[in-house]
Amino acid sequence: MGTLAIDTEDLDSDIYLALGLKRLGKGAIGTPRILTLLSSLLEKSVQKNEMQIETASAKDNIAIFHGLRVPTISIRQYTDRIFKYARCSPSCFLVAYIYLDRFSQQTDMHLTSLNVHRLLITSVMVAAKFIDDTYFNNAYYARVGGISTAELNRLEMKFLLSLDFRLQVSINTFRRYCLQLQKEGNQVERPIRACGIKESWPSKSDMQCAPTIAR
Repeated sequence: MGTLAIDTEDLDSDIYLALGLKRLGKGAIGTPRILTLLSSLLEKSVQKNEMQIETASAKDNIAIFHGLRVPTISIRQYTDRIFKYARCSPSCFLVAYIYLDRFSQQTDMHLTSLNVHRLLITSVMVAAKFIDDTYFNNAYYARVGGISTAELNRLEMKFLLSLDFRLQVSINTFRRYCLQLQKEGNQVERPIRACGIKESWPSKSDMQCAPTIAR
């Protein structure tokens, strides 16, 4: 477990409340707004990149994150799914976004519809391990993400090596990314109900709603 322990008391209260960076108590209803904003940013990035680059031109050093076909589950549905079943803190998604930004700078990676899902589950898992008090093992995150444990293990190692294991996030950096996400709040947001998961997932019904992202 890491030692980041983001102290949200140091953040401007209005930004903190607006993004929903707070653990939901038992019986709480609703999804933190940061999930909507993060999904929106990732979707825009994917759309922009796919208009500018050829997917086949992806560099070999990040090819491990690329699938052969586009998952049918949307980025927003996938984000909601991770939050619901991984049970990580809302702050994990902000930290995961910071990690993705660092990863893109280190590898010159461009988010596409073929890699965004794998990168998302990997970055959120790494963030949960680093900043949360409790977290699941890789096998559980792999099940939530719809990939094999062996593949997620490989993705995690590649991700960490590409970051040079730089997982620490300062309060100033955390605040800066909060402000960036808050700018997305000007858009009209439409909640999307997360797909259900059964203990026997994936089942036929779940596959229709949240298929795996196998290659």
